[in-house]
Amino acid sequence: MCIMAQIIKKGPSWMVRVSIMGDDGKQHKKSKAGFKTKAAAKAYAAKMEFQKTTGGVALVSGTLFPDYFKDWFNLYKRSNVTERTALTYHQVYNALKQYLNVPVEDIDRRRYRQFMVDFGSNRAKSTVSKFNSLIHACVKDAMYDGVVHKDFVASTDLVFDKSKTREVDYLSIDEIQRLVSHLVKTRNVHFTSKYMILTAIYTGARLGEIQALTWSDIKNNTISINKSWNETTQDFQPTKNESSIRTINVGDQLIALLKELNFNKKQIFVSQYHTVPTSAAVNKTLRESLKACHINRRGFHFHSLRHSHVAFLLANGIDLYAISKRLGHSDITTTSRVYSYMIDEYKNLTNNQIIKALGKLSSV
Repeated sequence: MCIMAQIIKKGPSWMVRVSIMGDDGKQHKKSKAGFKTKAAAKAYAAKMEFQKTTGGVALVSGTLFPDYFKDWFNLYKRSNVTERTALTYHQVYNALKQYLNVPVEDIDRRRYRQFMVDFGSNRAKSTVSKFNSLIHACVKDAMYDGVVHKDFVASTDLVFDKSKTREVDYLSIDEIQRLVSHLVKTRNVHFTSKYMILTAIYTGARLGEIQALTWSDIKNNTISINKSWNETTQDFQPTKNESSIRTINVGDQLIALLKELNFNKKQIFVSQYHTVPTSAAVNKTLRESLKACHINRRGFHFHSLRHSHVAFLLANGIDLYAISKRLGHSDITTTSRVYSYMIDEYKNLTNNQIIKALGKLSSV
């Protein structure tokens, strides 16, 4: 990419005109006028010229933030995320195009706060929080690369529509036990969806992680999560992130159930049709099973089993750090944020336990 800048006297002020020869051989021009001094124009011209960033990303002043975000994703993230996660990044790009389609260098705390108000005011907290975290990751890399000088995201509060914000849905201990009992009684080795649901309840693993399980991942009483399954390509793919790679301890009950499926095949949950059940198929089985158990949970889906696993562990006094590692979260902060509502519900239980324990200190 070749960039040339001209500084032109225009009446009482100065103008900067930049000619950019792209890699495609086409010339693009951009100009900005109104500089009071030649020095100010020179400074702007220098800023507009090629700014090198890590990995060969080039930023010319005037680059719109959505375009920078898209380039950043393709360079730093695309090769390491699933198709589903890539779709989320694309949704962020579209949101930026609609609400923050301005040059990178023109964004400050005030402008980003306005974006947060415009975008978040009619969206759920989970959506706003996710988008904000992805944008923040981009901005932090931009700071490291010298593209921006201030983290305008860090001190901006989230704005969201409380009426659209649903807390994570999960089953009570009684409901989990009823569901497990039903699944065990009605299981069929030729249809593996119920075995997948049981695995989710016992491990808290994600659907893609369960779909990808092979017999080599089962050792003693542990399940190794080291890959995921892509329904589109019908092939293995990397886990959601590096922290998702983990080993989960399980009991004899689940291992015994899984061994029923050992028909000399590589993947554990291949059905009689020689395919791994899709998300739609497993969720259909889940809905039918909940109905059979007289459990009414509108909108409950496979990922809700992960939440139910966490609820069950919290109810049994399991340490949050241990739960975080079991889920494959990068740190305990993620677990605390995602399950804050659930954790609050169990605070009363913990407080009662504390008072009871303290009561043993004295007989007075």
